[in-house]
Amino acid sequence: MAARRAWRLVPELTEFEGAWRLVRDVVHEGAPPARFEGEATFMPGQGGLVYRESGVLTVAGQVPMRAERGYLWRAREDGGIDVVFEDGRFFHSITGDAEARHWCDPDMYVVRYEFAGWPDWSATWQVRGPRKAYRMVSRYSRSGN
Repeated sequence: MAARRAWRLVPELTEFEGAWRLVRDVVHEGAPPARFEGEATFMPGQGGLVYRESGVLTVAGQVPMRAERGYLWRAREDGGIDVVFEDGRFFHSITGDAEARHWCDPDMYVVRYEFAGWPDWSATWQVRGPRKAYRMVSRYSRSGN
């Protein structure tokens, strides 16, 4: 039963393939707000979809800078998706559950994906640790829309 639930709430991996406009807002306690604007692409490779994002990060009061990152997304048998770092280490899973967690000593990362407005979707991260306390909301929409 849990496998059907994940399948209905999470788009199939292949539905992410292609280019997406990405806008990310970061609010860090005790620091100026930041915004990333750019593009995310999902391309077939390495047994899943290779995720790459690139764009410009603007932090209030600072010079804008280029930024990029990548992950590998792989389909799970239960209809969910595993997200792994570029070096192959497991990051987290996207399933029908409300949220996923990743412990990176000494910090806790909690993400909530929202696909109700598909193909527009979002990922909201809450990060807490001794030197970190921020909320990051990434909004994705198909490029050209």
